[in-house]
Amino acid sequence: MAREQKKEPVGIPQGKLPASAQQMLDELVTGPMTPEAVQDTFMLLKKAIVERALGAELGHHLGYGSGELRPEQSTNQRNGSSAKTVLTDAGPVRLDIPRDRDGSFAPILIPKHERRFTGFDNKIIAMYARGMSVREIRAFLAEQYGTDVSPDFISSVTDEVMDEVLAWQNRALEPMYPVVFFDALRVKTRDEGVVRNKAVYMALGVLPDGNRVILGLWIENTEGAKFWMRVLNELKTRGVQDILIAVTDGLKGMPDALEAVFPATTLQTCIVHLIRNSMSYPSWQDRRNWVAPCVQSTAPLTLKPVSKPCKRSRKARGARSTP
Repeated sequence: MAREQKKEPVGIPQGKLPASAQQMLDELVTGPMTPEAVQDTFMLLKKAIVERALGAELGHHLGYGSGELRPEQSTNQRNGSSAKTVLTDAGPVRLDIPRDRDGSFAPILIPKHERRFTGFDNKIIAMYARGMSVREIRAFLAEQYGTDVSPDFISSVTDEVMDEVLAWQNRALEPMYPVVFFDALRVKTRDEGVVRNKAVYMALGVLPDGNRVILGLWIENTEGAKFWMRVLNELKTRGVQDILIAVTDGLKGMPDALEAVFPATTLQTCIVHLIRNSMSYPSWQDRRNWVAPCVQSTAPLTLKPVSKPCKRSRKARGARSTP
């Protein structure tokens, strides 16, 4: 069995610096540096790299690079630069954005009217997902990066994520799932400034090729037949036509909801929950001897593929043809 390749840790940069960059590093780092000096040097490098990349974009747009002669057929040319402060994951950076004469240049790296660079939105979203209020996010950004952002700015970032969430919630699903697991997760959420434990109900579908995909997530204070009927109707509206086996842990109201929406679906109680519930009967000393037969009895069977199709005997064919 082939070993799975190890995934690269997140945060490791890809590629290597060219050999010519070594001379620049020798000039920048002449001795021990403080964290503040490293941060300042890093911000200067980021500013220089971004401005150089924007200049290359403008050169591609005009058809000739900086310092080169303008082609005779070209009527557009460089027209200086305009200053703009961009928020990055390491703090604000003052950039000189190049311009062209007729104003047709539209940068891709930092689009027009864009005030945020890659990574800054992710920090706001991560803080918002952890339950921090808008006031707390503003205070953190002011303390950590020395920049003051408005509440409308934070709301605009989170609203963009909500559009993606709604698109994920309403995406089309497969017409058939062999197995769908229905379960609940207990998560801590901040509600009106108070951290509460809430149940997040999840539908996990198993595709015919064995891959698993989350079909949806729902938060509900009370579960019952009405709630599960709404969940199943939502799955049906999004394209699910049949579920062969629905696996639950005895969720309240699930049998009635399945009978109404997917009457041909087989309801199976989760084996793990059955074993876990049975562990409350034997004593602590006997649990090891109790669990071994349970695990062996629920182990999946390994079926050998049939090399040749089996042929019915004449007796069997004759018995089938006789009335």
